[in-house]
Amino acid sequence: MSASNSDVPVSNFLRTIIEKDLSANKFQNKRWAGKPGPLSVQQDAPKDLARIRTRFPPEPNGFLHIGHAKSICLNFGLARDYAGQCHLRFDDTNPEKEEQAYVDSIIDTVKWLGFDWNYGDSEHLYYASDYFQYFYEFALALIESGDAYVDEQTQEEIRENRGTLTKPGVDSPWRNRPVEESLKLFIEMREGKHPNGSLCLRAKVDMASPNINMRDPVIYRIRHEAHHRTGSDWPIYPMYTYAHPLEDALEMITHSICTLEFEDQRPFYDWVIDKLIALGHLPKHRPHQYEFARLNLNHVVTSKRKLKKLVDENLVSGWDDPRMPTIMGLRRRGYTPESIRLFCERIGVSKADSRIDYNSLEQALRDDLDPKVDRSVAVLDPLKLIITNYPEGQSELCRAPKHPHNPEQGTREFLFSRELWIEREDFMEDPPKKYFRLFPGNLVRLKYGYIVKCTGFKKDENGQILEVYAEYLPDTKSGTPGASSVKVKGNITWISIEHAQAVEVKLYDRLFTVENPDAGDQDFLELLNPNSVKTVQAFIEPGTEISPGARWQFERLGYFYVDVDPQDTSKMIINRSTTLRDNWV
Repeated sequence: MSASNSDVPVSNFLRTIIEKDLSANKFQNKRWAGKPGPLSVQQDAPKDLARIRTRFPPEPNGFLHIGHAKSICLNFGLARDYAGQCHLRFDDTNPEKEEQAYVDSIIDTVKWLGFDWNYGDSEHLYYASDYFQYFYEFALALIESGDAYVDEQTQEEIRENRGTLTKPGVDSPWRNRPVEESLKLFIEMREGKHPNGSLCLRAKVDMASPNINMRDPVIYRIRHEAHHRTGSDWPIYPMYTYAHPLEDALEMITHSICTLEFEDQRPFYDWVIDKLIALGHLPKHRPHQYEFARLNLNHVVTSKRKLKKLVDENLVSGWDDPRMPTIMGLRRRGYTPESIRLFCERIGVSKADSRIDYNSLEQALRDDLDPKVDRSVAVLDPLKLIITNYPEGQSELCRAPKHPHNPEQGTREFLFSRELWIEREDFMEDPPKKYFRLFPGNLVRLKYGYIVKCTGFKKDENGQILEVYAEYLPDTKSGTPGASSVKVKGNITWISIEHAQAVEVKLYDRLFTVENPDAGDQDFLELLNPNSVKTVQAFIEPGTEISPGARWQFERLGYFYVDVDPQDTSKMIINRSTTLRDNWV
């Protein structure tokens, strides 16, 4: 595992659990054969050198988002901090929705975030599909022990007979069918002799349990569907609630960390493992499931269904749209892996549901980039400023630090001339109080250049300001003895029109106008922010190198990133990653 930031989160109850387990030498005699496997594989293996084992188990049915990043950082981070190992495991038990493209994207994302699953000469990259034979053999064992049976009810009948929170379930007519009969039917299911939906395998638990999840849950269903790794080898597939505990047990996971929606499933998780330990199929050093609150980020939806709707209806440009909460979208916007890890560390880990302000994510990016990236100047909404007393055709060199706090990064050079671009908001005809920028009669400093006095302006027939006029004070250039001879309150950025680089810049903002677009019965599509992206023709400081992956802080404006247009790889786009401060109203 190669992520380097190991600061302890502000709050993480899981650390207390792990430290207690380690202090009690809970895993002292745990064995590891160098590969996943049941008791027959692990029982004679050497002691496990990993103090703990965690896993990140995504289903390859979509692209990872910021919520997954929290789980990645948590599982890999805990293994890193406690001399353990974290497995990357694909829960690929649902062939209808899974694709190799998602597998590839997930692998790339985890690596980009700074983590890997290699320890010495061993690689801990696993697939649930590699365990299909084990799952099948375990199911046979549960049938033989009387703990599972083949049911012929339809899905609708099973659902109807499951009962409610106040009403117990009704036994299936096939609940007590002879073991031999269930075995025969289940083998026939494996051989592909029955159509989809005609039969299923259910665990025999308790139809009167107050936990509905324990009312004989389905553990196998028939799906004549090709799998992206196993092809047509298997016409039956395990349910996630059955496969998940077995995957953890086979991989000798110590701490199975899930989000809170799996809390109600924990009793069945334990039931499956305990039954198979008792039947002699799994090691006694069993995994334990622990739940934490998922990430709820304001102004964001993370539901795969809703994100897919945004993509399918062309409300965003794709899964990697820089407004999307997907990791690939955040990457294109200019987020760094360090910033996402920092964000995940800052929000901590708890069992209490809460919402995180979007600015917390943006602030993590600011804090990561501020000490690193060079400064430059851009004008996003250009207004012409003419220095009327500066000679036409003349220009002179100005200098500024590449980074104000890191002089070792050197200086940058750019030219001053008679005609300049300034931000339109830096001039007002009739300003309010405490407006210290350009207005008639006022003095401001052109940053790294001269002090100028506004002498007038020109409008068009619609009242739009076309040009602003000013005179410069010759002895006030920054870096000269006269620079401090005149005191001014305003300081604005500028670019020489003659030397400016014209660029296209995309300004991104929150995708939704409300904090919780998932709340209630509201249509989340009606809450889309119409101003979530704006394309402007801008000018940037001459000499600013525009290459894929370049980043800067454009002074006063925020942090920007050079993105490659996925539709035209020869075209580069400058994206605003975030503003200098939160300005969301």
